[in-house]
Amino acid sequence: MKKPFLLLFAVLCLQTVSAQKEPVTITIKNDASAPTINKNIYGHFAEHLGHCIYGGFFVGDTSKIPNTNGVRNDIIQALKDLKIPNLRWPGGCFADTYHWKDGIGPKEQRPTIVNQWWGGVTEDNSFGTHDFLNMCELLGAEPYLSGNVGSGTVQELADWVQYTNFGGKSPMSDLRRKNGRTEPWKVKYWGIGNEAWGCGGNMTADYYANEYRKFATFMSDWSNTGGITRIASGSNSSDYNWTEVLMKNIPRNMLGGLGVHHYAVINWDKKGSDVDFSEKQYFETMQSALKMEELVTKHAAIMDKYDPEKKVAMIVDEWGGWYEVQKGTNPGFLYQQNTMRDAVLAGATLNIFNNHADRVRMANLAQCVNVLQAVILTDKAKMITTPTYHVMKMYSVHQDAKLLPVDFKSPLYTVDGKSIPAVSASVSKDQKGLVHISLVNVDAVNKNKIEIDVKDLGVKNFTGSIITSSKLQDYNSFENPNKIIPVAFKGYENKKGKLEITLPPYSVLVLEGK
Repeated sequence: MKKPFLLLFAVLCLQTVSAQKEPVTITIKNDASAPTINKNIYGHFAEHLGHCIYGGFFVGDTSKIPNTNGVRNDIIQALKDLKIPNLRWPGGCFADTYHWKDGIGPKEQRPTIVNQWWGGVTEDNSFGTHDFLNMCELLGAEPYLSGNVGSGTVQELADWVQYTNFGGKSPMSDLRRKNGRTEPWKVKYWGIGNEAWGCGGNMTADYYANEYRKFATFMSDWSNTGGITRIASGSNSSDYNWTEVLMKNIPRNMLGGLGVHHYAVINWDKKGSDVDFSEKQYFETMQSALKMEELVTKHAAIMDKYDPEKKVAMIVDEWGGWYEVQKGTNPGFLYQQNTMRDAVLAGATLNIFNNHADRVRMANLAQCVNVLQAVILTDKAKMITTPTYHVMKMYSVHQDAKLLPVDFKSPLYTVDGKSIPAVSASVSKDQKGLVHISLVNVDAVNKNKIEIDVKDLGVKNFTGSIITSSKLQDYNSFENPNKIIPVAFKGYENKKGKLEITLPPYSVLVLEGK
């Protein structure tokens, strides 16, 4: 009887120690010099990949699924509710094989294209420039066009700019009018190639810098009177030399933004299941996701060296979790489910972007519909929103709000002797004076207690919404589309200006104070 008693005594002691663990104290700084969180950080990405465009956004105007000019009405409404600020198209790797003139004019006369990157499928080009830009108008979102540098020409990209943006008389504006659009769309954001270091041409940094300068020269006039933002194809994750070469060799007046791509991947050769994963695999995914903090910091330091006034924006135009495809689906279509792991990943990543809003001024989650870390999934007429969708909708309160910098020391989440920060946070104050506090508990096992002194913020009453579930592997299915949705959060107390919060494991919380 002694051994069970000793074991019980040890467990009780451990529980006591756990209960006595010091809370995380978060200090919020009301810094007048802090930047505004650009709404474009909450952007999305729509590539011609799998069923993102065809069978996702676009079903055609003869479909029985309610649509506007072939674009699903339910997706339009869901993204408007998300306050989607911008949408990147047509790729991705697809962009550097896409020739935009094949996607305009009468649909029955458009040539086909083989999507060599994603499944080798033949597309009919029925979704093209007009369809995309008109859809962005319906969404109230800024279009972000990725130009073809890898297999395209300078003239082709210059013509695309003129076709979409020029209001006077010219060959391209006349062609636009012939195709049914009188007024230009005035597209502001232009990517000059995509992943030039890889599928965009396997270029060296020096070679691409020269190509960029050439293409950028003919997209606008000397003073860029059209006001377009030219965005360079940025580095692959931690390729800091790429950023160094581009910042050094491209004149500031030609460079509006510099991209960075980073995916949370366990192992490119063995990515792991999207739904059947262990705690160790979850930890490894989050370890990769949280590397974004280091990447943004180091790339920003290089950019600061050449651009101390921070005129060039960092554009993280591809990010998200990447796993093996759903069993039984086309491996080239990158269709994966979206679990609580993705909700935590999204919340923690967006906190990083918010806290680096001085340099990060646009980001694009990959991808919007049916691909990778999608916010929307479709199955014929059915449509569901994912846990990531709900996190981004909760976080939309930060768009164009003033950053309130935070300072705290996070406890560690440890698995197999390796550790990552367990708590992630960002805070902002909007133009109405509302304060929003975003908190993520990355820890898959332990609660974390948080203390925040809010006396000097000018707010007294708080409400909260939280996303969590009974298992990390839970997800929204077409049979149970609301398994994971935000619910009211009551796990906090405001004691004389000190907010005391208990965060459940693997949870995402947004508090509003007014």
